[in-house]
Amino acid sequence: MSSPALVSLGWDATRARAFAAFTDQTLVPARVARVDRGGCDTLTAAGPLRCSYGANVLAEPPCTGDWVAARCWPDDRVTVEAILERRTLLSRLTVTPGQSKSQPLASNVDVVFVAGAVPDPDLGRIERLLAVVWESGARAVVLLTKADLAGSAIDVLLDDVREIAGDAPVHGVSAPTGLGLAELRAELPDGHTAALLGASGVGKSTIANALVGAELLPTAVLRADGKGRHTTVTRELVPLPGGGVLIDTPGLRSIGVNVAASTVDRVFADIEELAAGCRYRDCAHDAEPGCAVWEAIERGELRERRLLSWRKLMREARYERERSQARARAELRRRQKRKKQDDQQTRLRARP
Repeated sequence: MSSPALVSLGWDATRARAFAAFTDQTLVPARVARVDRGGCDTLTAAGPLRCSYGANVLAEPPCTGDWVAARCWPDDRVTVEAILERRTLLSRLTVTPGQSKSQPLASNVDVVFVAGAVPDPDLGRIERLLAVVWESGARAVVLLTKADLAGSAIDVLLDDVREIAGDAPVHGVSAPTGLGLAELRAELPDGHTAALLGASGVGKSTIANALVGAELLPTAVLRADGKGRHTTVTRELVPLPGGGVLIDTPGLRSIGVNVAASTVDRVFADIEELAAGCRYRDCAHDAEPGCAVWEAIERGELRERRLLSWRKLMREARYERERSQARARAELRRRQKRKKQDDQQTRLRARP
């Protein structure tokens, strides 16, 4: 149950105890490496297994990174029967007409490499990805990829990213030159899981291949309009030499966030620190007199772009919180109505 192969994938004593609750001897622990419409590919102590879904998980199937209980049937079928509790869950908000829902990206991730690329890293996107990572419970490390193309400007670009990265480490990396790869490997001891997040074209798959030591994942150059191509189309978990695993994800064109206001505060810790000096406790940092945030902008200590990004993320966090509360109230009303109807039926049946 605790074979070296499983331990390298992230199996530990806590997961072993959780799995021990299953008394069915036909179940084996497995980690989900890839999910598609027909089922999922998993990794086990005995090697890879292709799984379909049992009735218990059909409604909410696993995502890449999940630990599952898989049943091996006499006819060689393998089915996922249960999903072990997730320690972390990376997800983004997807919006369709009339509704929004959370889309799982990867689970049980210890550290997330948030990737931006030279010469013009999208700072607003990095801020949003940091919110997604910290809301999940994982650690964040920010990568500035293709660093070899920046020349002497790399130090300035790294400083710009460090200004918004909070307590997340920031590394310049380059797969062709090997710059920064040793630092990334140091973030991934045996048994740990990393995920790569970023837009298409920032070089995530190139970095992943460099860490794996083989061309396992497809790569592509930017399109003629400078936008990235989707070279990774599914989330895929890949074991690394020396232990640990890496999950590469498709490029995210849009990043809907469903995070707590406290997570936004963490992403914008500099604004929160400045806000403590505002004249009014409920200062919106707009046109109020004595606003310490605007005073910092006027002194050149804080970029106005940063404040605008804070406002946008805070609005989204507030909006999603209100939607969640409204859904909870509607569900409570439905339950109360159903209970009332059930009580009326019970009374009618009890009449002589």
